[in-house]
Amino acid sequence: MAETRTELEYDRIPFLIRFQEQAGFKDTYAGEIGRVVLEAHLLKPKGVKSKTVVIFMHPIGGGQYLPMPLALARAGVDVIVCGSRYRGIDYSLIMEKVVVDLAACVRDARDRLGYEKILLGGWSGGGSLSLFYQAEAEDPRVTCTPAQEPPDLTALGMIPVDGVMLLAAHLARNLTLTEWLDASITDERDFTRRDRSLDLYDPRGPQAPYAPEFVARYRAAQIERNRRITAWVRGVLDDYKSKGQANLELSFVVQGTMADPRWLDPTLDANDRKPQWCFLGDPKIVNMSPIGLARFCSLRSWLSQWSYDESNANGPKCASRIKVPILIVANSADDGCPPSHNQLLFDSIRHSNKELVTIQGANHYYFNQPDKAREGALVCMDWMRRNRFVS
Repeated sequence: MAETRTELEYDRIPFLIRFQEQAGFKDTYAGEIGRVVLEAHLLKPKGVKSKTVVIFMHPIGGGQYLPMPLALARAGVDVIVCGSRYRGIDYSLIMEKVVVDLAACVRDARDRLGYEKILLGGWSGGGSLSLFYQAEAEDPRVTCTPAQEPPDLTALGMIPVDGVMLLAAHLARNLTLTEWLDASITDERDFTRRDRSLDLYDPRGPQAPYAPEFVARYRAAQIERNRRITAWVRGVLDDYKSKGQANLELSFVVQGTMADPRWLDPTLDANDRKPQWCFLGDPKIVNMSPIGLARFCSLRSWLSQWSYDESNANGPKCASRIKVPILIVANSADDGCPPSHNQLLFDSIRHSNKELVTIQGANHYYFNQPDKAREGALVCMDWMRRNRFVS
């Protein structure tokens, strides 16, 4: 059991990480072309001289004020929360470029700030990013994006970290989106064309609890829909290239991306979550709202970030290549990440220095649960001490 420690005050030190990059075209809004600027916060416990730092990065999230990084700082370890170049937006996000951003933060922590031990804190969607980074740092393989474009991750000389903590972490953005896609939509150009037998939100459609046979058919239809979008994206990019217009992009909308049967049927992948609910609110509303996952996309971003078959940021596949210690912290009332994701990630790790701990009653964000965030932080601190990352 994790020991109890007095909560510490900490200093918050904002800083920037800058580096140059060559690209065929600009995929983030404004700013100097060819220069990447990352916004980061160092949370430094007062009275503690730490040679270890935990780095958090989420593909789009600015988690500088989320409960877990703060709880870790109060527990006595230095924390860096660094935003990617795509902070707050994912419509043009390239996962390989986010890995480049994380690599810059890791290098800055070691070379400029002087940390001797570096750990990754992969919270939520940052979990698969952390696994992608570490897999490529230990065993570089990815030479281009799924669109056959830079960056070449094998040429970066990325610094492997000393350990990875997965905190309420999804399998991967592409796999999670696929599990959330509205399988009833049969025409991407007209979302009103639906297969009513698969429409979870139609009062005349299937009703929870869902039979195993229905769930299997629904999951197959979700994968098929993802693959239809991928095939269309590939066709457009190939057409551009055939016309000598390789740098052209196209924006598009994906409707219906919050229709996971688990939100409506609490017996599926059961935990202590609130039924008829998801971490973004009423799933029926979110399914068609602007805040839904992958609502706005570009061609290249779809392939890198959302494609079921082509994204390189596949959490379980990356986890199987990693040799450093890995801790997985699950939340029993998680309304964003189902328990099967934690178990699948755990089972994907091939070495024995792995642990899976569940915080009972905790929700996805630890919102209004400071005691649960602290409990999770103390679990992390105990794991770090036992692995000699901190004293």
